[in-house]
Amino acid sequence: MKSKADYVIIGGGISGCSIAYNLAMQGAKNIVVIDKSYMTSGATGRCGAGVRQQWGTKMNCLLAKKSVEFFENAKEILQYEGDIEFKQEGYLIIASNENEAEQFKKNVALQNDLGIPSKVLTKEEALEIVPHLNPEQVHSATFCHTDGHLNPFTMTDAYYHAAKRLGVEFNFYTEVLDIETKAGKITAVSTDKGKIKTNVVVNAAGGWSKEIGALAGVELPVYSRNHEILVTEPVEKMQGPMVISFSHNIYCQQTPHGAFIMGRGDKDEPKSHTMRSTWQFLDKMSSTVCKLLPKIGELRVIRQWGGLYNMSPDHQPIIGGTKDLEGFYMACGFSGHGFMLAPMTGLLLSELILGKTPSMPMENLSLERFEGQDLDEIETSVV
Repeated sequence: MKSKADYVIIGGGISGCSIAYNLAMQGAKNIVVIDKSYMTSGATGRCGAGVRQQWGTKMNCLLAKKSVEFFENAKEILQYEGDIEFKQEGYLIIASNENEAEQFKKNVALQNDLGIPSKVLTKEEALEIVPHLNPEQVHSATFCHTDGHLNPFTMTDAYYHAAKRLGVEFNFYTEVLDIETKAGKITAVSTDKGKIKTNVVVNAAGGWSKEIGALAGVELPVYSRNHEILVTEPVEKMQGPMVISFSHNIYCQQTPHGAFIMGRGDKDEPKSHTMRSTWQFLDKMSSTVCKLLPKIGELRVIRQWGGLYNMSPDHQPIIGGTKDLEGFYMACGFSGHGFMLAPMTGLLLSELILGKTPSMPMENLSLERFEGQDLDEIETSVV
């Protein structure tokens, strides 16, 4: 491991790998990535890997739209020999009642204004796309055909190999113990494998972002909680798009291999770093999918697991630096959606770090937006 680096990135998930790649692509040298476990061991390797542009806030829409544009060409851009398995067959978002339907119309209007090709569907149109929906549970829907699903392991691997070819050094199974500072500036990162002198640290630690911030003396208004997912046996293709319902608290996608992957949140889940898997989740998920997608309810469950959502107060990411500590940058608080926003996370943060004009305004992503004021926009389109 190097004893000195120009940039140290803490976190070896897709955000950390994207940031490292983008820094290197823009000419930065001497970049080191540190992770306390293996690549994708955190939220990246435990996520549902859906990619959607149908959001209720402008920033999430823009970040997702530009990220999808990258994903569409990622294999070629990153010169990856494997398959990132980008299945671009859309997201079907179910409205269960009139109130949801009215809000979704507003969301689609915003999305269309930003160039996202989403549209409002009647119940009958939704059933044409996914015939096995229970019509009694559907009021109407929205659909965007360019939304989709990726393989989180191969997508991150693509970033990793592209970054390595550009000279980035990765150190896995290396735990950060302290971030040393002097006179409001970073001086070093101390790990269980040694110390790295540096003036720039990027906190891309996912579920442990708050703790990494604390090591640097930076208070981050984020917290982590467990989010559970299950996967079924593989079957012949029967569903193209991801089906998602906020009122039913479910997202459900058939992967290219035929298995269905589905997850749900739990508002009563306590703040913690636990990634356990519970029978309560299986019970609630089974009940929900049998009600909304009864044909899928007939399938056998193969396995289930937990992972961490790193939540911010407005359910939008924190991407940027901080006035409290020079050289400290962060990409956290994605509230369960860091994977799908990783391309723009890496690009914007690398531009900011290198003193370039960001590709889009970043004020609404800053840590300072939470200081002594009501939040302008809170993202409600979250499962």
